[in-house]
Amino acid sequence: MKRLILSAALLLAALGAAHAEKADSNKPTEISFDNLDADDVKQIKTFTGNVVLTRGTLLMKSPKAVVTEDPEGYSFVVLTAGGGTQASFRQKLDGAGDQWVEGRADRIEYDGRTELVKLFSKAQIKKLEGSKTASQVDGEFISYDSRREFFAVKNTPTGESKPGAGRSTMVIQPTIKPAPAPAPATNPAAGK
Repeated sequence: MKRLILSAALLLAALGAAHAEKADSNKPTEISFDNLDADDVKQIKTFTGNVVLTRGTLLMKSPKAVVTEDPEGYSFVVLTAGGGTQASFRQKLDGAGDQWVEGRADRIEYDGRTELVKLFSKAQIKKLEGSKTASQVDGEFISYDSRREFFAVKNTPTGESKPGAGRSTMVIQPTIKPAPAPAPATNPAAGK
């Protein structure tokens, strides 16, 4: 259990001051799909077949997505795996450089109001710097709050931690710092 808590804390530290791209929340959402069943009365839309949801830099993909909208216009998305393909998401992080967060799981829930992403069963989240993985965490459940920069990793797909239920894994790549510049050579004879 201590390792699990330490792993989550290390991932949070590895993300540093990176936030999800704030401008994404003001962008329109585009969804491409093969099939759609829509209930406008209940505000439920079920997309199937190569579903791709895009909003700014946020990209979500899955074989099936169910999108519900609340009276205030916020969307709640449930992406589910199928046919051996997991649901996935990817989003640019605010801040310097080309930083991204991406994740995959058998089920992903995204709350547009809170910008909270929950990944259920065989979950994985990576922080990327360009195309290079800077850190990665794998577990049965991962909750990612992009506004608060907070991750939680639990050892069951229900989002609970149970003793003996399983373990999670985290990998943090070393930070390579530039070598210090060599000191200028001094001429001992010049000082006389």
